[in-house]
Amino acid sequence: MLPGIDRIYHYFPDLSVHQKNQLEKLWLLYQEWNAKINVISRKDIDDLYVKHVLHSLGIAKVVKFEPGSEILDVGTGGGFPGIPLAIMFPKSKFHLVDSIGKKIKVVEEVARGAGIQNVTFEHCRAEKIKKQYDYVISRAVTRMKPFCQWVSKNLKHNPKNSQTGIYYLKGGELLEEMSEIRYGWREYQLSNFFNEDFFETKKVVFVKI
Repeated sequence: MLPGIDRIYHYFPDLSVHQKNQLEKLWLLYQEWNAKINVISRKDIDDLYVKHVLHSLGIAKVVKFEPGSEILDVGTGGGFPGIPLAIMFPKSKFHLVDSIGKKIKVVEEVARGAGIQNVTFEHCRAEKIKKQYDYVISRAVTRMKPFCQWVSKNLKHNPKNSQTGIYYLKGGELLEEMSEIRYGWREYQLSNFFNEDFFETKKVVFVKI
């Protein structure tokens, strides 16, 4: 069995055979592409499933993207959290953007190789994105204040859905940083969902724009 993938199956026991097949394909695809273009730290590549895939899926523990919803992944880097979440929510649409073109190239090839069809890609800066989405997701791109300034224009305002907003993966103490923003927010400790030591300080931060 691929190192760490059993942890994903443990925490998400309802995955379909197709979803498991897509997840399993990620191992070789990231090993191959990361050797060409470094999008994951060399010391972390062997912990792909826990430190990157499962970490991304922490968002799936606090929100369920409804079928047909559109999600923007800002600063996707190597495809996190967008790629694992696209596998988890195949009936939602994910748009992955990054300001570094070679990273988008890797993510496109990984998605193609794993047969993930509900994703699109764009090489651009967040400030340039004009379309609106139901949700914005990201993983520790920058402090929350500038991030909210970048993406607030990209969120649809749906008063019927209290879960729409930003879902941001961060670590450590957040009170000082979050005091800089004017929006309501809530943090979810990933250690409440996952037992691994890696998640002890990791959080999903929800910001309601």
